[in-house]
Amino acid sequence: MIRLTNLCMNLPGFTLDNITISIRPGEFFALMGSTGSGKTLVLETVAGLTELDSGTVHIGGRDVTTLSPEARKVSLVYQDHALFPHLTVLNNVMYGQRYHGIPKNEGLNEARMLLDTLGLAHLEGRKPGRLSGGEKQRTALARALACRPDVVLLDEPLSSLDPQFRGELRRTLKDVHENSNATFLMVTHDFTDAMILADRAAVIKDGSLHQQDSVANIFRRPATPFVASFVGMTNVFPASYSADTNTFAGHTITGLPNLPGWRKGFVALRPEDAVVGSRDDFPKEWHVLNGTVERMEREGFTWTATVQCGDELLTAVVDRHMVLNRGIATGVEVVVGFAGEHLHHMPEQEN
Repeated sequence: MIRLTNLCMNLPGFTLDNITISIRPGEFFALMGSTGSGKTLVLETVAGLTELDSGTVHIGGRDVTTLSPEARKVSLVYQDHALFPHLTVLNNVMYGQRYHGIPKNEGLNEARMLLDTLGLAHLEGRKPGRLSGGEKQRTALARALACRPDVVLLDEPLSSLDPQFRGELRRTLKDVHENSNATFLMVTHDFTDAMILADRAAVIKDGSLHQQDSVANIFRRPATPFVASFVGMTNVFPASYSADTNTFAGHTITGLPNLPGWRKGFVALRPEDAVVGSRDDFPKEWHVLNGTVERMEREGFTWTATVQCGDELLTAVVDRHMVLNRGIATGVEVVVGFAGEHLHHMPEQEN
């Protein structure tokens, strides 16, 4: 449905560098990156709001690179909603229909159906100033869908909402996508949103694409140290490899399965896959690192420890009874255990 090929754009202090992404028809796709990564710029390129230096944009098999925004059958929902303050909810939703050749009676019926689907029917006569954040975002989504787009573009749709509304709108987005024929492309810096809503995703940093894959693979098998850090795989260390050994964080480990063939690279381990304990706590096939607790942090009913292992700091889960009954605290020497298959290996990055 959407094919972006070698998108390049040179701006003062920023370059979009050969971005190539393919999005399937009817898919919910997430484009992820931190603030300033260029993800919104890519979104606006699909919408036709920015001009490329080179590259092409195809939507539904058509080359739309030089077409105007209204000729692309694309709707864009910004994170600040961009509703007209002087119009009612219903009139906001219907506003763009005139530019897409939708007869007024048909547009009115479809707008009201959308408001009913999104739980806004009772608010159709209200103006945006009297809506909650979640209601404004749902109104903006209804307005986007009312134009019968082939593609819905979402710019950080959940970032401005309070936590209690985020879950509600996630469910709404998922339901709307599943019951529409549109392709959804969402940009976000929140990996949780991508995990819940998207099947596939891409990650960009400083205008360069780092990985395009299923969300599950990005989460478990990140392609670069940046992606690993972005998805919460906080334990990322330089590593060396030789035969069946892997050396990182001041320790050499043997007997690891499926070691890569390169000599230098990076090893990564999710915090929840590393456990603080004593040697007798772990299955015999697990691997252990010796270290000293540098910091303890409580997160709800669980604890995490930052452990100094060699020259590196490693974050690991601590069972509650370890804290309460064994006196795990700052300065205590501990063992961090993990299963070998939970280690993820990444090659050195090209300059």
